[in-house]
Amino acid sequence: MDILNALLQGFATAISPANLLWALVGCALGTAVGVLPGIGPAVAVAMLLPITAKVEVTASMIFFAGIYYGAMYGGSTTSILLNTPGETASMVTAMEGNRMAKSGRAGAALATAAIGSFVAGTIATVIVTLFAPYVAEFAVKLGPPEYFLLMVLAFTTVSAVLGKSALRGIVSLFVGLAVGLVGLDQISGQARYTLGVPELLDGIEIVLVAVGLFAVAEVLYAVLYEGRVVETQNRLTKVYMTGRDWKRSIPAWLRGTAIGAPFGCIPAGGTEIPTFLSYAAEKKLAKGEDLAEFGGKGAIEGVAGPEAANNATVTTALIPLLTLGIPTSNTTAILLGAFQNYGIQPGPQLFTTSAALVWALIASLYIGNVMLLILNLPLVNLWVKLLKIPKPQLYAGILIFSTVGAYGMRQSAFDLVLLYAIGVFGVLMRRFDFPTAPVVIGMILGPLAEAQLRNAVSIGEGSAMVFLQRPMSVFMIVVILAVLIVPRVMKRRSARRILSSRA
Repeated sequence: MDILNALLQGFATAISPANLLWALVGCALGTAVGVLPGIGPAVAVAMLLPITAKVEVTASMIFFAGIYYGAMYGGSTTSILLNTPGETASMVTAMEGNRMAKSGRAGAALATAAIGSFVAGTIATVIVTLFAPYVAEFAVKLGPPEYFLLMVLAFTTVSAVLGKSALRGIVSLFVGLAVGLVGLDQISGQARYTLGVPELLDGIEIVLVAVGLFAVAEVLYAVLYEGRVVETQNRLTKVYMTGRDWKRSIPAWLRGTAIGAPFGCIPAGGTEIPTFLSYAAEKKLAKGEDLAEFGGKGAIEGVAGPEAANNATVTTALIPLLTLGIPTSNTTAILLGAFQNYGIQPGPQLFTTSAALVWALIASLYIGNVMLLILNLPLVNLWVKLLKIPKPQLYAGILIFSTVGAYGMRQSAFDLVLLYAIGVFGVLMRRFDFPTAPVVIGMILGPLAEAQLRNAVSIGEGSAMVFLQRPMSVFMIVVILAVLIVPRVMKRRSARRILSSRA
């Protein structure tokens, strides 16, 4: 009953005219961002982070949440119509969805993607509602040793999973940790790595790093290295699904949700893994004519399952963010920065100290899902027209918005120089395949991990044995070692099998 009462109070806050307007703008903007290829939710939220200085905290978080899951909805539109994923999570949708569009079934593909996203998002929001408070209650019982190891787990999983190699991921993480050390020491008050620059005494703003690495670097990289030919648009059929489509889609939506929901709760590197798993599961379960459609004229299960898995993962990723303060993707890392801009630290105490904000945010997820269904089904033609915006104007707009937003935070010319220096650094990272998410995660969680490590060592009176004297911390050490060792062992085994089969 406590959860229900809290949720009803959250709805009372979320349905205020101002918050409803922010939710609608966020959902519409997020869908538009998802439709535009190459501009993901992380870039959009990063560009808009400076508004947190002017907008009330609840409205701001509802707005960012709308962008967050709106972009996941929108990414399916271009994947199906143009075979151009707006987000990496939509790559799998493009595999079958574009084949369906080419065989004249674009309407059914778009409908199953939109409805599947709604179903998965709603179920996942119920999971967040029911389980997030209990995760927070459990998290309160954890001490500094467990929190430090939890952050180490986040470091290792994100670094190992993102990018083409674990080594590049770890290098990116250490760059982020180094950037997080700049400024005044938390305990001694000594200046660290400021190079005598007064503006660096407060540390490097997470907003600058996020906007520089994601928005500015994205634009500069596209201008310098990319050139994309837009395919001919496919003719849109009527947006409807036949009885057979419904019969095939409903189980796929439920299976996709079941696969995606657990992945959001763990720092496992985003939505790519569950969407590929969902696609593989649907292909394995298909029989006869349904199986023949995979790779041919397009199987509707290959759109329904991955889209559901994608949206379930995105929604349940809010559980570790809100209850533990640990982001599991690029966008949740930037959302963590948005919370910190307001002086709010997500974690187990958040449900106590900022209960009204949390429950309004959760209530807005239910409202946003309905808004997105309304936006996605009738307005598909409008989203496709956004693709006609010329690239030069689009990129110029992003740069102008980023520059004005970054300057508006402190009216500092130094911030602009730093913004573009970070942007150039981001271009180099992309050029040499270094993932950018570990930089943001290392920068945000690094100072927190340092504080927890100091507290843990203080509890142990200077002895590192404190990490081996508590059952939960020992369990965390085992999990961290498993994350680091098991994938490498499996990779070597598979390599040996391939060699032995060739011999």
